[in-house]
Amino acid sequence: MVKICCIGAGYVGGPTMAVIALKCPKIEVTVVDISVPRITAWNSDQLPIYEPGLDEVVKQCRGKNLFFSTDVEKHVSEADIIFVSVNTPTKTQGLGAGKAADLTYWESAARMIANVSKSDKIVVEKSTVPVKTAEAIEKILTHNSKEIKYQILSNPEFLAEGTAIQDLFNPDRVLIGGRETPDGQKAIQALKDVYAHWVPEDRIITTNLWSAELSKLAANAFLAQRISSVNAMSALCEATGADVTQVCHAVGKDSRIGSRFLNASVGFGGSCFQKDILNLIYICECNGLTEVANYWKQVIKVNDYQKNRFVNRIVSSMFNTVSGKKIAVLGFAFKKDTGDTRETPAIDVCNGLLGDKARLSIYDPQVTEDQIRRDLSMNKFDWDHPIHLQPASPSAVKRVNVVWDAYQATKDAHGVCILTEWDEYKTLDYQRIYDNMQKPAFIFDGRNILDGAKLREIGFIVYSIGKPLDPWLKDTISMA
Repeated sequence: MVKICCIGAGYVGGPTMAVIALKCPKIEVTVVDISVPRITAWNSDQLPIYEPGLDEVVKQCRGKNLFFSTDVEKHVSEADIIFVSVNTPTKTQGLGAGKAADLTYWESAARMIANVSKSDKIVVEKSTVPVKTAEAIEKILTHNSKEIKYQILSNPEFLAEGTAIQDLFNPDRVLIGGRETPDGQKAIQALKDVYAHWVPEDRIITTNLWSAELSKLAANAFLAQRISSVNAMSALCEATGADVTQVCHAVGKDSRIGSRFLNASVGFGGSCFQKDILNLIYICECNGLTEVANYWKQVIKVNDYQKNRFVNRIVSSMFNTVSGKKIAVLGFAFKKDTGDTRETPAIDVCNGLLGDKARLSIYDPQVTEDQIRRDLSMNKFDWDHPIHLQPASPSAVKRVNVVWDAYQATKDAHGVCILTEWDEYKTLDYQRIYDNMQKPAFIFDGRNILDGAKLREIGFIVYSIGKPLDPWLKDTISMA
């Protein structure tokens, strides 16, 4: 029986291994992590991450050929194929600080593999890593090999949170990069054989190691670039009276462009986009490609600009101050159908409003109060380190109230901000919300999910990103 072990039980490792176990009943799959609470959660009815469809997959396989364990060394030493899915946070100090990936966790995983292995292994990079990581890992393993042979493969994930299980069941492509040697090709084939249980052969792409690693960064950079492009256009739409939805519909009909990722919003978030672009910028700079690095820097700058613009619009609309005013924040996760808050635009928007002394009442159906408080007190780039290395939430965020109901969040509020596109926000009773708010009542739709015309009939002053401005908002445009 082939044995697979995955180091790291997070958003990538957990769902990926669960689907491999489901689709490959003759392969034994074990997910290991040093975090006892996380593994305990994977073995319980309350999984540590929220992802539609994940529950059912885990329950079908857990205890049969899918296992979750903290006995890292035992399962690593027994495995034939080891997936490494540990954090690769952005460095906060030293060479490349603020851009380069910190490979501390990767390196310690590689050294541990070398220490405990008693048989040949295929080691698979699963977490997003900078180009040439495989080479570094290879050096660590071969210099500590004790006559054991290792083959390093790059198998980047292309999952979208909220649809990860569907993405795993029916991927656009599976990418496997390896050495162009006979042993390297054998290792590629071994991993291909795993995915071939359910992925059509023409969707399994094989490349050299560097191409696989760079493809992941390139894919995320291209997607983030599209979002920044449409968000830059949304500012121009507001200035001219154009409607960004209509513009994007027209643009998206061009088959060379397509309609996906053309929704204007308060900005992109998630664990990959910003981190991967920073990584790409660093690699470009290291290779003397300053103009290329500057091009990608602009994608991040536009994303930051969009979040600042949203905060400025709120403050300028509400008589140029939100000091002491209650603002309801609906949505804290970076997108719907996930509880993930890594790099969510909500953090910057909330901190911007808190900086102007607003009182916030936050409701998100999947994000806990502890997580929200931790995120609002965290330094940039702390979020991707293990939880025990993150700061505890201080009592400093005193002007933040986290509630479990949208009506409670909006009661007596001066304004409502929609920061995540949860479906339930579309069906709320906005007449009831309006009746219980301070007047004038404002709605700032950062995801363009609400019907602005209906809200205006009720009496709201509405701001939707990239849409023609209400007369009230036009009067305040000089301040925005």
